[in-house]
Amino acid sequence: MRMKEVTKAFGRRRVLRGVDLELPPGCLAGVVGENGSGKSTLLNILAGRLAADGGEVHCPGRIGYCPQDPVLNASFTVDQHLEFFRTAYDLPDLERARQLVDTLGFAEYRRDRVDHLSGGTRQKLNVVLALMRDPPVLLLDEPYQGFDWETYQRFWRLAEELRSAGRSLLVVSHIAHDIGRFDLLWRIEEGRLKADERLDEERPGDEHGGAGAVPSDGVDCF
Repeated sequence: MRMKEVTKAFGRRRVLRGVDLELPPGCLAGVVGENGSGKSTLLNILAGRLAADGGEVHCPGRIGYCPQDPVLNASFTVDQHLEFFRTAYDLPDLERARQLVDTLGFAEYRRDRVDHLSGGTRQKLNVVLALMRDPPVLLLDEPYQGFDWETYQRFWRLAEELRSAGRSLLVVSHIAHDIGRFDLLWRIEEGRLKADERLDEERPGDEHGGAGAVPSDGVDCF
């Protein structure tokens, strides 16, 4: 997945001013920035939900998109959501979805309606719906908001497993915790992406076994 010189404006407000991004296979990348800096706009363009004003976007294959605000039906149960998306994705079964539910630790709520779930559990379901068809590229907008510490750790273990399986993940957040987990990390400022220098400082001796400096564009992260 890549974008080159992508621009986007809303009226007179220029949100993206020539963004370049490349996400190789097997890479866990992050984009951080203040609220209103253009992070969600960037992700919506990559997901095909929003057209860029200029530039090029190449997104081969399936994409899993986890929006910041869960789009769920309050009257449906967790299992009903899984079945609905299984049909929409034309999946043969729910084996992968149920594995993800177990991984994120909310199997006990499968028969509960969404309007009875906590915000954190709704977000877990939001993540599962994005991942259940096992797409090669995953776009995650503030994916761990509302998670408790245990679920937060479960999420990162899952992300690392997906990266090891060759999936590409782009995590967008206003704050980057655990910087050493990322292979690539950008900061969005004034409508452009800049390499976040904190990653260079974190990786050489980080506790997560990082590989060192930030790879340059076009270099696989395996």
